[in-house]
Amino acid sequence: MARKTYAIVGTGGRSVMFIEAILKIYPEHCRLAGFCDVNQGRMDYYNRQLQETFKVDPVATYLAEDFDRMIKEQKPDVVIVTSMDCTHDIYITRAMELGCDAITEKPMTVNAEKANRIFDTIEKTGRKLTVTFNYRYTPISTTVRDVVRKGTIGTPLAVDFSWVLNTSHGADYFRRWHREKDKSGGLLVHKATHHFDIINWWIDGKPETVFAMGDLKFYGRENAQRRGKTYEYDRYTGNVSVDEDPFALVLDGGSDPEEQKAMATAKALYLDTEKYDGYVRDRNVFGDNISIEDTMAVMVKYRNGVILNYSLLAYSPWEGWEAAITGTEGRIEVVERHGSHIILGQSQEEIAAAQQEGSSHGIKVFPMFGVPYDVEIPKAEGGHGGSDPLLLEQVFDPNAPEDPFERAASHIDGGASILIGISANESIRTGQPVRCNDLLALP
Repeated sequence: MARKTYAIVGTGGRSVMFIEAILKIYPEHCRLAGFCDVNQGRMDYYNRQLQETFKVDPVATYLAEDFDRMIKEQKPDVVIVTSMDCTHDIYITRAMELGCDAITEKPMTVNAEKANRIFDTIEKTGRKLTVTFNYRYTPISTTVRDVVRKGTIGTPLAVDFSWVLNTSHGADYFRRWHREKDKSGGLLVHKATHHFDIINWWIDGKPETVFAMGDLKFYGRENAQRRGKTYEYDRYTGNVSVDEDPFALVLDGGSDPEEQKAMATAKALYLDTEKYDGYVRDRNVFGDNISIEDTMAVMVKYRNGVILNYSLLAYSPWEGWEAAITGTEGRIEVVERHGSHIILGQSQEEIAAAQQEGSSHGIKVFPMFGVPYDVEIPKAEGGHGGSDPLLLEQVFDPNAPEDPFERAASHIDGGASILIGISANESIRTGQPVRCNDLLALP
């Protein structure tokens, strides 16, 4: 079988997972043909990694305005989109118009207009879009789906789901471009797309009506000042006074040799490449120009009648999630606490180690008229709680075994997930419930 040719658009921290998979895990099935980005320095960084780490020749690089030329010259079968969220639709739709399939990092896109554009292009071209929802592949999420689909708790009626990000991981969304809602859709799109997707997948549901509340209560200059905190710097790197700031991310490691070593990738990938596009990776989380929320609550009514209560916080002392699904025959409760990670171009091994630190989890079933019992969760190795290797196998290995859990996600799944987030954003803006079909008509 001929190898498929891939091109990657967006060479920030997210792209490393796909680069490693193509070059290290599935080279017999895959060929990497090119990089495309707004920043030549980041593409050059990864080309150096190709030579030094993977012992292969560098690939062709193209600036964003030369995307069409990349497709014409490199003729990829598939374009992998790991660019800024608000640009996903641009590359997905253009790749399809030029004859390629596409794989995109979550979220599929950030608003209804862009989502409709993607759906229309798929309908017109017949091309395929895969959305990489790795949380479907975690042992705990897969186990919950299996228990629910077997009818253990009867027909699902209500879901409670609470996710908290700690002051390491959560704060990082407020250091980078994600803090601007027009770029990321806010955490209800960028982060919660994972959460809404697994809920939709567990209960086999599509959203009908959404009502939400959200605000910026912890991060930002005004919130800090209300707590008597004043910060004079707009970014962390290069400011001596950040030594006493627990939220500081110093991209060059400061004066500590060990920190310099630990931050070498971050420095090379972001600090050293600022001159190309002006992107600052380490902005003060208590600065100005933050337009996303850090405190969110959402209610969803699904087409199948299920009611969801959802909450998301970005400033907790610990990180993890709790969920409960109550049905006609009982209830399943899920708890997971895990380490956090900040993606700065680390290897999959480094990401996996950070995620596993301090992790604990459990699933318990409460029959309606029976004795509660724990459900065993299979063990798995690898990044994102063991999900990444399974996801990458399905994406890149043509001989991957059939998946009984149906974890691969299409544009329909991607649309259903972000539809809750973009409807929630509209509800926060207007103070009114939102009918989801008015924004994106799902089949």
